[in-house]
Amino acid sequence: MESTKLKRPKHKGSPKLFDNPILEKLTHTHISLPLIIFSVIAAALIYYGIIEKGFTAPSMILLFFAGLLFFTLIEYIMHRYLYHIPATSERKKKISYTMHGVHHDYPKDKSRLAMPPLLSLIIATVFFIIYRAILGDYAFGFLAGFLVGYAAYLAVHYSVHAFKVPNNFLKILWHHHSIHHYRESDRAFGVSSPFWDVIFRTMPRKDAKNKRQKTNVFIDPETT
Repeated sequence: MESTKLKRPKHKGSPKLFDNPILEKLTHTHISLPLIIFSVIAAALIYYGIIEKGFTAPSMILLFFAGLLFFTLIEYIMHRYLYHIPATSERKKKISYTMHGVHHDYPKDKSRLAMPPLLSLIIATVFFIIYRAILGDYAFGFLAGFLVGYAAYLAVHYSVHAFKVPNNFLKILWHHHSIHHYRESDRAFGVSSPFWDVIFRTMPRKDAKNKRQKTNVFIDPETT
């Protein structure tokens, strides 16, 4: 487990990851692209499920929210166990840094807050094949919710790093993710929701929470 006192230096700008200009270009993604792409695909899946497959609206809604909830679990698992894979070798260290470590070192690099659309489309296709094999026609509504969950995750993640903490109920998402970046990188893995952190007991430690309450200071990425 990582020490809660260990903090990586934070940098501004955008680092170079690949010498190949094409690969380097593909690592930069404007946040609007995946949001539009996956919202449109999700709408098409819902339309196809209702019009072509004959699902009722209540059934589609149920499948949609099941997929949405399942995505939050996948988001948590990938962030905790894949993105933060222990760097036990130089190869793993390189892979870990390229996938996620660079984001921790350059948290304000807005062009690297989303996976390249081509790669994410390939992964979404793999998920569709798996869901179709397991769920049959139910996969259309389930995957629609899953993809909207991914789009929501991207929107939240981008907003947390790009905008100041809002003065409403959404501020808990800003604080939760900022704790992961700036205080406890071995905690607070949920981005779109802290739900699975509660379930798997990876919420920020109480001593850190009490310290924040005493000082009445919130962690704001824009000022850290």
